[in-house]
Amino acid sequence: MKKAVRTDTALDALLTKYCQNLEVRNYSAFTIRVQRIHMSYFNAWAAERGITEPVEVTRTSMEQDRHHVFHCVKKNGEPLGFTSQKNRLAPLRTWFRWMAREHYILHNPASELELPRTGYRLPKAVLTAEEAESILSQPNIGDAIGLRDRAILETFYSTGMRRSELAHLKLCDVDTERATATIRQGKGKKDRHIPLGDRAALWMKKYLTEARPRSTDQTVFLSNAGEEMAVDYLTELVREYVNQANIGKKGACHMFRHTMATLMLEGGADTRHIQVMLGHADLKTTQIYTHLAIRQLQAIHRSTHPGARVRTERTRE
Repeated sequence: MKKAVRTDTALDALLTKYCQNLEVRNYSAFTIRVQRIHMSYFNAWAAERGITEPVEVTRTSMEQDRHHVFHCVKKNGEPLGFTSQKNRLAPLRTWFRWMAREHYILHNPASELELPRTGYRLPKAVLTAEEAESILSQPNIGDAIGLRDRAILETFYSTGMRRSELAHLKLCDVDTERATATIRQGKGKKDRHIPLGDRAALWMKKYLTEARPRSTDQTVFLSNAGEEMAVDYLTELVREYVNQANIGKKGACHMFRHTMATLMLEGGADTRHIQVMLGHADLKTTQIYTHLAIRQLQAIHRSTHPGARVRTERTRE
């Protein structure tokens, strides 16, 4: 027997209106798409239980959905992490608050919905300077693609920019002579001006003058077809070079972001400078990297803790 196709409900219609409201308020297309996906999970769960109107949603049903999300599993059979659970539930509070403000409902049933506690998790892999150099040396710079890829890796390593920011980087926003770049409409639709670093600027200039295909597209890094590169393609490209380096660590674009921040902190950079480089809205997000800059802590530990150093014991004659 075929599974019945679910028809749109009043909740679905309000979800569409809410997403249109976010669009008018200048939220990014990515944010709107993600929020729609998360809230569609709730609508599907509610429809299965005969809840189709916003006025039918109660605090009890919201709590039942929270327990349902807790017991959800991913495609590989593993349970949803607490961060994933929070990402699925948090938009509901904002959505129902909007419904109450727009008088689609009298009261907000999600006002007291408790979200899972997540805490901070350190990045799984951060490169040493030696490991980063090993990865950077993998592309074959004797051909156009290898030269492009070397410039991409150098840019990730030097700036820590997000993969979407690198994919959308335009020619007019790069100054290889001054070794600077402007990130347009980064996360939160905010612009920022950052240093490229002299070495990354040199590799980018070499790519632009010797290897970039002729194209009307003004994006800096182009695919073989002369088009803007997809972010997923960037991930696979960087991951392949990481694997080729055989350093015993796995990762891709974001690993270079973590590495840039950690190495700069270990080199003495102020956390606020790292915040500007990464485009973090909140300094607390940047401060997680202070936990990764372990070398400074090790040096202090060795110099101040009497039991930290290995001492040579004199043998009795």
